[in-house]
Amino acid sequence: MDVAVKHQAEIIEMEIMPDHVHLLVEVEPQYGIHRLVRQIKGQTSRILRQEYPWLKSRIPTLWTNSYFVSTVGGAPLAQIKRYIEQQKYV
Repeated sequence: MDVAVKHQAEIIEMEIMPDHVHLLVEVEPQYGIHRLVRQIKGQTSRILRQEYPWLKSRIPTLWTNSYFVSTVGGAPLAQIKRYIEQQKYV
C-alpha cells in the first residue's frame, strides 16, 4: 500500500471483513498510528470512489472516524498474524 511505504510503515498482516479491516502494522512511534490510519482511510476511500463512481451518491462516507488500536508489546507476531488470518472464519 502506497501510504505505508510513503510513511515508512509496514503492513505485516491484513484481513478484509465485510464491515471492517484488521491490520497488523509496524509504524514509527514519532509518526503516530493515528496519522497512518487517517491516511489509509483517506486513500482507500479515494481509490474506491474512483473505481466505483456510484459510491459517491449512495454512501456519504466510506469510513467512520473511529478505529481500534492496540499495541502488541512482546507478544509473538506469529500468534497475532494467525489471529488476524482466522477472523475470516469467525
